Amino acid sequence: MKLQYQLNAAFTALLLIIMAITGYVIYSLILNLLIQDEQRQLEQKGEILVNVLDEAFISRENLIGFNEFLKEQDLQLFLYDREQNSVLYSTLPTPIVTGLFMNNDFKNSEEELWAFGNEKYVTSRILFVPKSLGLELILLTPLQDLRIVQQDFIMRMLLVFIFGAIAAIGLSYFLTRKLVTPLTRLKHQLKKVEKREFDEIKPISASGEIKEVAQSVYDMASELQRYINTQQTFFQNASHELKTPLMTTQGYAEGIKEKVFDEQEEEKGLEVIVSEVNRLKKIINEMILLAKLESEELSYQNEKFPLSVLLDKVVERALPLATEQNVELRKQEADNLYLLGDEERLLRALLNLTVNGIRHGNSTLLISSSMQNGEIQITIEDDGEGISEELMPHIFHRFVKGKNGETGLGLAISRAIIEQSGGKIQAGKSQLGGAKFTLTFPNVLN
Repeated sequence: MKLQYQLNAAFTALLLIIMAITGYVIYSLILNLLIQDEQRQLEQKGEILVNVLDEAFISRENLIGFNEFLKEQDLQLFLYDREQNSVLYSTLPTPIVTGLFMNNDFKNSEEELWAFGNEKYVTSRILFVPKSLGLELILLTPLQDLRIVQQDFIMRMLLVFIFGAIAAIGLSYFLTRKLVTPLTRLKHQLKKVEKREFDEIKPISASGEIKEVAQSVYDMASELQRYINTQQTFFQNASHELKTPLMTTQGYAEGIKEKVFDEQEEEKGLEVIVSEVNRLKKIINEMILLAKLESEELSYQNEKFPLSVLLDKVVERALPLATEQNVELRKQEADNLYLLGDEERLLRALLNLTVNGIRHGNSTLLISSSMQNGEIQITIEDDGEGISEELMPHIFHRFVKGKNGETGLGLAISRAIIEQSGGKIQAGKSQLGGAKFTLTFPNVLN
């Protein structure tokens, strides 16, 4: 069953249950309320009659006057003598008077309902003044008359409930449809994600939590598309990077095998083969390392260590290459900064960035550390040509190489290590004129 029908069925069932309980409670209370109201009205009428009779007839000798006066009233009543326990006069037919008198205790003033046959009567009793007369006026109303009023009220209430239920169910259908329609449209968009039709995905109109879910779906689709494109690019670049040294190696190997080179060219060919094999080995090793880093297969030895010690090791290992390239290696660092992570892996990440800066710099490479906004910041910047605008968004992707790049995996490896250590890395332009890499790590002292 569709969600819309389930919601409508649940709401309708709940509405019917509430209406049934409400109707039962009202039906149970309405008769009591009608009886109480009728007794109050009878009491008011009786008091008026008694007041009139008290003023006009104040003795037992005036009973004939009582009877003549009461005949003129359109009421069902008894004139009852408590002292003699007898009915002096009644406007009801004699059989009913006799039946009521025989089946009910007229002396019991607490009894509010009298019964005779299948009929019941609501009563109200008023004593004459002075009470020593022992005369009492008893007014009656058939309970059947009140039941007719009760049934009429219930029918009206039932009609109100029916029309109210129709309106409520219609409103429920409208609201649930408004709620479910975005989900249905979102389902169609998810089908496009399943079929990898990312360009066909369109935003849907929604609000509240559904809007947040829809946005999450769009973000997921964008990330999935980016991941698929990255994988395709990776395989294309990987095949190209592996194919080039393999073809070079194959060409020289076949030439040496067929004796097409002289001794000097053969020696040169062997050197090229060894160089290409080493390059191929380096690419494969870095691909394996990057795959392990991104799949979290490598175990990290997280420990707290001074940042100054890490930067000293970076400078020591990069200094020979800097000297060879005639690049001045400078370092500026703040005191008492500590990192939490795998020191050896972070050393490799910083070395990749430093060697990259030395290779692309002209004369200067600056490594600095500081505390910025409660975080540890490390910057590595050079005075070279910098990173092109076209290359900037993809600089940390695999096999993306700038000018004079080697495997195109060094920056991707550095990013993976830094992110695994809880840090972030960004690329930008340096005030020195070249590239600038900014690394931020949480302060372990916080």
